[in-house]
Order: sequence, then C-alpha cells, then structure tokens
Amino acid sequence: MAVRQISTFLQSKPGHLARILELLESAGVSVRGYSVSDTGDYGIGRFIVDDPDAAIRVMEGEGVAHAETEVLCLLLEDVPGRLAEVMKTLSACGINVTYSYSLISTYIVIKTDDVDKATRALSATTLTLVDQADIREASAERMRQGQEMA
Repeated sequence: MAVRQISTFLQSKPGHLARILELLESAGVSVRGYSVSDTGDYGIGRFIVDDPDAAIRVMEGEGVAHAETEVLCLLLEDVPGRLAEVMKTLSACGINVTYSYSLISTYIVIKTDDVDKATRALSATTLTLVDQADIREASAERMRQGQEMA
C-alpha cells in the first residue's frame, strides 16, 4: 500500500516555497505532509497532498517541473521505540531507507538561515512557537492518554 508523493526543485531564496504552496492552495489542494531539503542553490520539496491529481494539474499548468513517487506512510503510536522498530524491520529485510519525514500534525519543524529573526517574525502572529519543554510535555501527555485508554 503506497501513497503518491510529489517532488519539485525549489530555488533556495525567499518566496519560492510559498509560491508552490500558493499554487497548491489555489487548486484546493491540502498539504498533509512535506519535507524540504537543502542542496545549496536549490532544494527538493516533497509533498503528500490530499489530491495528487489536482496538484499535478496546477503544477503542469504553471510549468513547475515535478516528479511523482510512490512512498509508504505509517501511522505510529507515540511511544518510545516505534520508529526504531520500523527501521529495524526494514533493515532486517535488507531494505534501505533513502529518506523519511513525518506528516503534518500540530508540530512543524522549520530550518531557516536566521532562527532569531524568524522567531521574532512568527511571534508577531497568532502562531504558537514551541520549545523543547513543550515537545517533552506533549510526549508525556500522549503517553498518559495512551495509558488511560488501555
């Protein structure tokens, strides 16, 4: 069972990722997960969307080069060792993982060239910035909820 991932080259300059996301938005496409990796002047954006056909149509209509790849998607319990279990299982079968990323939930990690400036800019919005203590507490809370449900 696979899902369709759409990849595109991104210029490593302000606004290019926003342009791609605005194209997807204009087509009514919801991004469910993404990864952007840096290769210098360009990056690679990988997107999991709710409507890959609409995403491809809008990209083709705007002349955006893209590729489609089948990838696996797993829903993991938020408990220590689940991700390690996945990787050990694949390794034991001789399967190489070339890359991996998580889908959107409520936490998004963004690497910028100026973390302090980005922090100031985002702090001026209604968005909530998260620190390491928040991450630790969220994990502890999920574990407590899981124990209560058991």
